[in-house]
Amino acid sequence: MGDLVFASVPRVCDAKWFCGAAATADARPDLVIEVPHGATRAADFSSLRAELRGPFPEGLEDFFFVNTDVGAPEVAERVAALVVAAAPRRTALVLRCRIPRTFIDCNRVIDEATRPAASAAGAVTPGVAEYVRDERDFRLLLSRYSAYRDLTTRAIDEVCARGGLALHLHSYAPRSIDVPVDERIVERLRTEYREENLSKWPLRAEVDLITRDPSGTRLAGDALVAAVQAALDRTGLRHAESAAYGLHPATLAGLHAAHHPGRTLCVEMRRDLLATEFTPFAEMEIDPAKADRFARAFADGIAATSS
Repeated sequence: MGDLVFASVPRVCDAKWFCGAAATADARPDLVIEVPHGATRAADFSSLRAELRGPFPEGLEDFFFVNTDVGAPEVAERVAALVVAAAPRRTALVLRCRIPRTFIDCNRVIDEATRPAASAAGAVTPGVAEYVRDERDFRLLLSRYSAYRDLTTRAIDEVCARGGLALHLHSYAPRSIDVPVDERIVERLRTEYREENLSKWPLRAEVDLITRDPSGTRLAGDALVAAVQAALDRTGLRHAESAAYGLHPATLAGLHAAHHPGRTLCVEMRRDLLATEFTPFAEMEIDPAKADRFARAFADGIAATSS
């Protein structure tokens, strides 16, 4: 079941359909779950790095591991499965990006005029890292980003226009470590993750619902936010609303939320609560039971507000 328009694109995006037992053969998705930082495996990094000329900072894989959304793909698939199991006529689509954000961020608004850049501590991280200096590398990355953006935008536009929901799933590190993202990023992160330095950084919420733009306007639907918050309370997961950051217009999640007010929800989850062991500079494995705990709260919230 499904449409080739929303099919996987090799090295760009995995598209996975979840169809309820009573869904019709021509069913269109009414839920799309996007995981823009879904390149979470070591192979995602190494395979793309092998295609690029570079040079790049030594040990860049450390930045990849500490800054990729481990657990988000697993939670996304579990949410989709739970939603269609509870409502067998429904169809959900999970879109998992396979382009490491270490090189280009598929949750940023990027075009031909974008150039690689650094970012200051606490600022929105760049769309293209400043250490991407080879023009051929930039063109390859931009081409794959454009393919991902085209696919996800078409899916989100269709689903939301038909009254469905777009869920953007992310995970973040336990502590908010705000350092400049530049050619010294690996050195800076290794320093701040030392035991004597780590505790100075604030501990993040277990779940953060990213619902508001920089002006404070809530772009997510009030009923959905309330339902998800209530479901999180039942699981004992402590939550916040736009505490880590807002729906910035430089992000694609912010762009989609502005285009489809009340029809999208962006979520951050603590990685240490998803992984069997939190190992910031190494590939992590996700505990299925932990992922299920988060997924059930999101699925319950979606079910409570679906028509």
